[in-house]
Amino acid sequence: MVDYTKRPKASPAPEPAAAPAAAAPAVSLSKVTLTKSAPSISLKKSAGGRMRVNLAWNARPEGTGGGGFLKKLAGGNRGIDLDLGCLFELRDGTKGVVQALGGAFGALDAPPYVLLDGDDRSGGGGENLTVNLDRLADIKRIIVFAFIYDGVPAWDKADGVVTLFPQGEAPIEIRLDESSGSRMCALALLENTGGALKITREVRYINGAQDKLDQAYGWGMDWTPGRK
Repeated sequence: MVDYTKRPKASPAPEPAAAPAAAAPAVSLSKVTLTKSAPSISLKKSAGGRMRVNLAWNARPEGTGGGGFLKKLAGGNRGIDLDLGCLFELRDGTKGVVQALGGAFGALDAPPYVLLDGDDRSGGGGENLTVNLDRLADIKRIIVFAFIYDGVPAWDKADGVVTLFPQGEAPIEIRLDESSGSRMCALALLENTGGALKITREVRYINGAQDKLDQAYGWGMDWTPGRK
């Protein structure tokens, strides 16, 4: 016999839906500046692709249109002409230079796996080296340099800045804001350390040209004078 005076048991309330998982935080690509107190950074071992190294500068500091010190500083009407280049050493012992002087522009998909895009005398767009990090296993070390080819040496007036653009990583900036009468400046040292790329700020001013840079970093190559 059914007792109609009893109420049916209420169904349990459904559990609230789980909140959606929080999205993973976006990778910060804010610029990293290497300084004297924090001169080095290492990229992840998985870093690959092509890393651009840009050198930009002010070829004609403000006031060069008139006479006086600044015009002399910029070499009259010629302006300040910086050249970007590098010395490289591969794992198999191959050594050499990539630079506009002598037309040694390098190659990306063959040794030295570094390519210079051209010779810019304006400073506006700057000059670019590209390093093929997919071939990092073949690279031992690279010293990136800038050379004042034309104009009076005055690095602090040229407002030079080097920016490295590794794929998927924050841009890495090195500012050339120190005063020096030298024409050669070692900018950054790139080293293969256990399969990862270590980037070290150098900003080391050297009296002389590429041969003196070679001696300072122990490359051991033979040099002859050249022009572009």
